[in-house]
Amino acid sequence: MQRIFAKAVSARASLSQSQQQQRGCLLLSRKLVHSDTALVDEDDGFIPKMPPFDYTPPPYNGPSAAEIMKKRQHGPNSLIHIPVAFKTASFNLNLVDGKMQYLFDENGRRYLDAFGGIATVCCGHCHPEVVDAIVNQTKRLQHSTVLYLNNAIADFAEALASKLPGDLKVVFFTNSGTEANELAMMIARLYTGCHDIISLRNGYHGNAAATMGATAQCNYKFNVIQTGVHHALNPDQYRGVFGSDGIKYARDVEDLIAYGTCGRVAGFIAEAIQGVGGILELAPGYLPAVYGSIRKAGGLCIADEVQSGFARTGSHFWGFEAHGVVPDIVTMAKGIGNGIPIGAVVTTPEIAKVLTHRTYFNTFGGNPVCTAGGLAVLNVLEREKLQQNAYSVGSYLKERLTVLKEKHEIIGDVRGRGLMLGVELVTDRELKTPATVETLHIMDQMKELGVLIGKGGFHGNVFRITPPLCFTKEDA
Repeated sequence: MQRIFAKAVSARASLSQSQQQQRGCLLLSRKLVHSDTALVDEDDGFIPKMPPFDYTPPPYNGPSAAEIMKKRQHGPNSLIHIPVAFKTASFNLNLVDGKMQYLFDENGRRYLDAFGGIATVCCGHCHPEVVDAIVNQTKRLQHSTVLYLNNAIADFAEALASKLPGDLKVVFFTNSGTEANELAMMIARLYTGCHDIISLRNGYHGNAAATMGATAQCNYKFNVIQTGVHHALNPDQYRGVFGSDGIKYARDVEDLIAYGTCGRVAGFIAEAIQGVGGILELAPGYLPAVYGSIRKAGGLCIADEVQSGFARTGSHFWGFEAHGVVPDIVTMAKGIGNGIPIGAVVTTPEIAKVLTHRTYFNTFGGNPVCTAGGLAVLNVLEREKLQQNAYSVGSYLKERLTVLKEKHEIIGDVRGRGLMLGVELVTDRELKTPATVETLHIMDQMKELGVLIGKGGFHGNVFRITPPLCFTKEDA
């Protein structure tokens, strides 16, 4: 890893600015050769292999990566605009098998998954207990509707509510995090009779109508009408103007209420740790102060736990718990189903009543198959003590990454909790100039070594490390 960081800097220096922009990413001239004992770097010697793993995927007889790329011209993926800062060679990787913290490509090569399908796979790929729950429910009843009774839906709702504090006991199931946040914002507007929502700059909450308004990164916003959302100063401890002083950032929310609204708001939505935004943990003291201001203005506080929930932060089951607050509404997805398309909104009975004034209905929200899988996820998290594992392994990994920061000037910041960690790369520590090209280069080199990680931040210069929670110290 140290050699990769060092070579990333030297590789950039050898190219002109125009070459860097045209290529988008840098590839080292070195050759990596696979052997039975280690990955051999012809320049530097041996690079350790991944830990042993007792699983061999079945032979793959499907289409190759090249054939799949040709088929993509007929689908929406062929039309997706991906900024240069976000492109990597990993987009051409054909993954066909997965087991716990590992993935396998079409040739049977094993990769260490340090991204977890964007913080989604919490128990591990194809965890047998989760798979059994899904298969058994599918054999019995694949779909009904919430108009009828089904124990799988009721059992999961009850178990999920038991994981939340206070009077957060009413569960509405959705199909995704975007849907969950859409519903939460609608509930807040209906309950308060106000339209104005406050969210944070650099935050991401989805790509539908209301959630795109709450999202505050131009990379994810289309030029469509987005009304009623005010974006507050981001309590960014690394780049923010007030450093780690959460109280000073919170005053900006008071100003938005005073100068940008009628003095009353529908609510406030925020992630405890911004995922897409680059694993940014909100400054201490910020959420308690803001929650107080929002409630004083008649609004509801929405905690977006789509990425930071379900034990990922290690120290707590939910990200907001680290800030000592209790939201009025909690949204979740991703880890809730270990890869199954399911999300949820949890709120209080009083607030939930607002949806009884009309008919709220979601055809697939609360599908028996998805909820059976979700209940299995909760059981696995508890029985296998994956929250404790996320804390111990995540703390260990963060320490090792901090050591790398002390050795390499390109690492500007190491942050996060548990197994939700970020490493921000800069070309100048004082100016904090984003090292976008180097980040692409290192990411692709890690893929060649067999390690898959994510990337985020507004400039695409932050590694997002969000592996399955069964990650081990050897993997780290």
